[in-house]
Amino acid sequence: MIKSVAKRHFAIYLPLGLIGLVIFFGLLACVSHPSSSPPPTPPPGYPEPYKIGHQWYQPVPHSKGFQQKGLASWYGKKFHGRRTANGEIYDMYGISAAHKTLPFGTWVRVHNLANGRRLDVRINDRGPFIQGRIIDLSYGAAKKIGLVGPGTAPVKIVALGILDRTTASDKSRHAYQQIDYHKGNFTVQVGAYRERKNAEHQRLQLARMYKDVRIQILDKGDGVPYKVRVGRFNTLDAAREYKATLVRDGYPNAFAVAE
Repeated sequence: MIKSVAKRHFAIYLPLGLIGLVIFFGLLACVSHPSSSPPPTPPPGYPEPYKIGHQWYQPVPHSKGFQQKGLASWYGKKFHGRRTANGEIYDMYGISAAHKTLPFGTWVRVHNLANGRRLDVRINDRGPFIQGRIIDLSYGAAKKIGLVGPGTAPVKIVALGILDRTTASDKSRHAYQQIDYHKGNFTVQVGAYRERKNAEHQRLQLARMYKDVRIQILDKGDGVPYKVRVGRFNTLDAAREYKATLVRDGYPNAFAVAE
């Protein structure tokens, strides 16, 4: 789901660094045709690629200008109550969706081209991993847009961005904003716990070696509200470098996250 390549004869005039970027963006130009080989190391600010089965997928760093046409499908009971790709608990009756490459938290407007209905949904999962399908709606979202009966439908999706928190409580005036994944407030999450005492144990353990170790309470309905986090950074790259240090030190589940 991402897409185009510069013509080969231009490459001889480009510095090596730019040639690498041209190749990378050329590969990105094929979101709907995932690669069976690991993608090249992405430029700064790009999310890390992931693998499903034998296929690799490269998420995009932002949703600005993103539009797509294809088939929508929906998923329900088999996944209800399980953890989604972004760590939330999937609620089949809620309004959410899965997409292969858009950033988590992105809202998209889904236009059902078969019946004219439309609905805004938030991306919190990865999928669908079936050729030709571009978005997997929750049962609740599929019901609102008239998708449950037929199972699939041709749709157009238009990315809106991240929901502006100042308008989150008023559905009549929801506003969206694009996020710059190069800059912002980032940290490294090392663990998530159901009980405060377990989070406190890890915090004390980490505090012997690292600065700015803290517990943040973030209840997203996943049953593990106590997040143990280390450090504060102005760029995603800096947070990733610190994450690599934590992984080398024996914390393999550490990952960089926006605050």
